[in-house]
Amino acid sequence: MYINQTNLSNYLCNTFNSKKMTFLHQRFLLSCLILSIILRLPQISSRGPIYRPPSVERLSDRFRSTPVSQKMSTFFGVSNIHMKSNGSYTDIILDKTSGSGLVSKDRYYHGFFSVAIKLPMGDTSGVVLAFYMSNSDVFPHNHDEIDFELLGHEKRRQWVLQTNIYGNGSVKTGREEKFYLWFDPTQEFHQYSMLWNTHHIVFLVDNIPIREVTYNQASSPVYPSKPMSLYTTIWDGSQWATHGGKYPVNYKYAPFVASLGELKAEGCLMSKANSTSTGSCSKSSTLLTSDPVEGNEYVKLTSQQTIGLKWARSKHMFYSYCKDTSRYKILPPECNA
Repeated sequence: MYINQTNLSNYLCNTFNSKKMTFLHQRFLLSCLILSIILRLPQISSRGPIYRPPSVERLSDRFRSTPVSQKMSTFFGVSNIHMKSNGSYTDIILDKTSGSGLVSKDRYYHGFFSVAIKLPMGDTSGVVLAFYMSNSDVFPHNHDEIDFELLGHEKRRQWVLQTNIYGNGSVKTGREEKFYLWFDPTQEFHQYSMLWNTHHIVFLVDNIPIREVTYNQASSPVYPSKPMSLYTTIWDGSQWATHGGKYPVNYKYAPFVASLGELKAEGCLMSKANSTSTGSCSKSSTLLTSDPVEGNEYVKLTSQQTIGLKWARSKHMFYSYCKDTSRYKILPPECNA
């Protein structure tokens, strides 16, 4: 039976005035009224209202997908990496024996990097799924890093997304920003993307920018500036990942399986033999070795992307290092730029 919610309240009020109404009938109609009010409420998650994201251009559509097996190789935990669909997709797994991870076969100097991820369901406290770029294997004392880290939780909908950057070994200053997601990341694949060039670093979720790190005088000392490899890993972060380590991984719920696909990794390819070079991209070289994000369309965000950025940060960001005055008595220079 379909109930017109708009007219239900008026109908019930009029009906309540009828002297012929029985007590049980009143109880029934009162229950219907309460139900109609509940149905009118906005959809609620465990973290509050789920806001509808604004429309933005699909930046990821400019770049082609490649099979995971074509771009990536085993980083660790080979027995917990399961390639699927002829290598187009893969599962990476955390269990009692090990986590697992993949690393790109090439190093990149600037580019666009994206992967679709479906996260593990259930109690995932202490579990960390990372999609990031790093050169710590080549520059152990002054490495660069651009991070997506998805932090598990004891409740299914409460996965937290953390972003971070390091430049030239600036690891003593954490530049974390944290977000609640506007969707359930365990039900479907969602895209997590990074654009990195000489102008800015942009973190995007389903093509919506959530963070922009602009290159300027204040940020230049900590701006990633050397070729990096691309990684995706799942591992035990019990000591810090969920409420500062309050909830460790509960292996009763293992294995924790994250599915990956629709990998996009287009950048200036750097030979691993020359990986200690800061690198440069030649405009006259082939597409595979030129910088695909050097054009004017990648210098700054579009108006739509700017709206999306403001929406994500106002509705879903709940922590920024630039606002943490208890942690930093003097805020890092780029916070005031």
